[in-house]
Amino acid sequence: MRIQPRAQILNVWKTLIATCYKDGEWQWGGRDGTNSISDAEQLLCLLYPATEINVLALDRPDDMAEDVKDTLEAMGGATRIGEVIVRVLEEYIEKHTDPDGEPEFAAGSYLRANGGLEPTSAQREIEVVDSYSMSLTLSIASLGFLRVFRGFVQGQTYDEAKELGERIHVLSEKISIRLTSAMVGLLRSFVVNTVSTKSEPGETIIKMLNQTGQPPKVMAENIIRGLEPVRTQLRGIKLATVPGAELGAEDMLFECGWTWGIAKKADSIDFVQAKIADQPGSADPRPYLYFSVVALDGINDLTSQRTRQLDLLDETQRRLAEALQTRWHLTQLYWSTVARFGAGRWPLEDIPWRTSDGQESDYYSLVVSAVLIQDLVNRTANDEDLTRAVEIFDELARRGRITRRVTKDDPSVAVHVPGVRMSLVGTEDIGDGPRLSWIVSDFAPVLLKRILQAARLSGNVTARDRLMELAKSVMEHLDSRVIQDGPAAGLWDDSARAFGLTDISPSQPSWYLTERVIEGLVTADRTYRSLPLRPVTLVDDAVALLNEAEHLLNRELLEVNAADFTANRRALARIERHLDRARRLIDERPGTAVVLTMRALDQLDELAYADQDAMRSN
Repeated sequence: MRIQPRAQILNVWKTLIATCYKDGEWQWGGRDGTNSISDAEQLLCLLYPATEINVLALDRPDDMAEDVKDTLEAMGGATRIGEVIVRVLEEYIEKHTDPDGEPEFAAGSYLRANGGLEPTSAQREIEVVDSYSMSLTLSIASLGFLRVFRGFVQGQTYDEAKELGERIHVLSEKISIRLTSAMVGLLRSFVVNTVSTKSEPGETIIKMLNQTGQPPKVMAENIIRGLEPVRTQLRGIKLATVPGAELGAEDMLFECGWTWGIAKKADSIDFVQAKIADQPGSADPRPYLYFSVVALDGINDLTSQRTRQLDLLDETQRRLAEALQTRWHLTQLYWSTVARFGAGRWPLEDIPWRTSDGQESDYYSLVVSAVLIQDLVNRTANDEDLTRAVEIFDELARRGRITRRVTKDDPSVAVHVPGVRMSLVGTEDIGDGPRLSWIVSDFAPVLLKRILQAARLSGNVTARDRLMELAKSVMEHLDSRVIQDGPAAGLWDDSARAFGLTDISPSQPSWYLTERVIEGLVTADRTYRSLPLRPVTLVDDAVALLNEAEHLLNRELLEVNAADFTANRRALARIERHLDRARRLIDERPGTAVVLTMRALDQLDELAYADQDAMRSN
C-alpha cells in the first residue's frame, strides 16, 4: 500500500477526537489505563504531527487547512481548536504534578511484575526513561504550539482573548518546569558500564563483535583501541556522573547509554531547583538498548531546528541541553562503532544482537540499527553503509513475520505479542515489591521509522527503491493491525487479527503503539519532502539533451523574424520557456529536466519537419 502521511494522520485524528473528546470533555486513558507516559502519547498523536508538519499546523487558525478543520470539526472552529488544546494541556499538567508543584513521571500501569504478582503502590510511582523522554517531546511540541498560538490570540479583540493569553502564559511556565525536570531525569539516567575482558559480560561483548574469528585477547585489544575516542571524551564528563566506571583502566571494556531510570548513586545536579535533581536513583547502572534509543529520540527533538527557531529553552535548559547533546553524541558514536566493528561482516549483520548480560533478540538488532541510522542522519552517510542496512532491515522484516507469513505456533510472533520483556534491575529494592519488567511491542513501527530515515539518506537508486518498497510492506502490516470495530476503530492495535491469534478484538486503543505509528508517518512526510535522488548519469543525460535542444532552438531562431510574432515565433518562445525551466531544475530534479527537454526536442523536430515539408512543396 502507498504511504500517505497527510491522509493517514487525518484519519487517525478523526478517530482520536471521536474516541477522546466527548461532550466537550477530554477522555484520558486507553487499553493500559492512564499514566504520565500513556497520557503524553495520547496527546502526541495530535500535537506531534501538528508541530512537525506545516500543512497540519493547529497554532495558526487563520491559515489552517480546510481538511484539518473538517477533521477536527467536533472540537469547534479553527480558533476553538486551539482553545481546547490549551485546556487539555492544562489538565495533563494538573494530573501529573504533585501538590508541591513538582512534575510527576510515574510509569504506573505500564509496569509489569512476573509470576502473576502485582507491583506495589510505591512501585507504581517508579519513573522510567520513557517518562522523561515522552514528557520532553510533549513539552517541546506544546511550548512550540503555545508560542505561535499565543501570538495569534494577542492579536484578537474578543472578550475572552486576554484571559486565554494569560492562561497560555501560565501554562507555558508550568510546561517549561516539566521540561527542565524531564531533562534532569534523562541526564541522571545516563550511565557508563565498565567490565573486565575476562568477565562474563566482557566475554559476551568480545564474542558479539568478533566476526572474523580472531583470538579473544587480540579482539579485546582491537575493541579497546577502536573505542578509545569515545572513552577519552567520556572521561571529560563531569555533570551528573555515576561512580564506579573505571574509564581510567585502559584494559577494561565499556558500554554507554541510558539505564531504565535514574541510576543508583547518580550525582545530583546542584544548579536546578527541583526534587528530581537530587532524589535517589534505583536503576542498575548498566545501559539498556531500548531506553538508550528512547532517550536519543527525545534529545533529538530537543535539539531540532524548530526548537532553536522559536527559542524555546531558557538558560538552565540550554545548559542541560548541552550536557545531553554530549551524551547523545557519544552514545550514537559508541553503538554505531560497535555495530560496524571490524573489516568483515558487521556484528549488526549477525542477527540477533546479544547484549552484555547475555540476552538476545531480533528487537535488539533493530534498536542497534536505529542508533546506526540516527548516527548516519547526523553525519555524511556512506552509501555502502546504507546498502548494507537494506539487507539488515529486509532480514528483520522477514524474521519478524512482516514480509513472510506466520506459521502455526510461530515463536517469531512473540516480538510483537506480547513483546520483548526487559527486567528492570533495581525495582525490587523499592516498596518491598517484586522485580518489575518493561515490555516493548513496537517492533513494526520502529522498523518503519528507521527504514524511512534510511531511504531519505540513501543516494543509491536501487537501495532507496528497495527501502521504500519495504516501508510499504511494513505499513501494510501495520494497516492489518488497525482496530476495525468499536469506538477505537481506526487506531492501533489489533495484533490478534494480523497474526491469526484467538484473542478478543480490543475495544480500547494502545496509545503506546498508535503514537509510534504517528512517528513513522511524520518521518514519511520528511522523506517525501526531501529532494529526489540525482544520479550522476541522469544529470549527465539531462545536460547532454539540454545542450542539443538549445543548439537546435538557437538554429531555429536564426530563421524567424524577431519583429514578427508569427505562429512559429510563439512556438519557439514556448520551447524556450521549457528549456529555461529545465535548466533551473537540472541539479535538483534531473528526471523532470529530461522530460521538459524531450518535450522541447519533440516540438523542435515538428517545426523542422514542417519547414522541410514547406520547402519540398515550393
